[in-house]
Amino acid sequence: MPKKIDPEVRSRALRLLQTHGQEYPSLTAASAAIAKQVGVGVETVRRWAVQAEVDAGARPGTTSEESAEIRKLKAENRQLREDVAILKAATTFFAGELDPRNR
Repeated sequence: MPKKIDPEVRSRALRLLQTHGQEYPSLTAASAAIAKQVGVGVETVRRWAVQAEVDAGARPGTTSEESAEIRKLKAENRQLREDVAILKAATTFFAGELDPRNR
């Protein structure tokens, strides 16, 4: 399971990337340098940078707000499917109880 990283570390890494990112030849090189400074993985910083660009509208993709909404809707959908399955089972049970052929 992924570990939780303090949001302050994330915001610091993004600030450093924004202010010093142009000093490096690529996003990966900048991410590597900043990852060493803040103490997280290179790929983590790179993914944060890409997601920040998506959230800002500078890059196509699913924004953080859209992802949260999708997760919420999927959980709600899963709960509703479970409710329907329970109601179907209850309907089948009670329909069998009311059937005069079972007496």
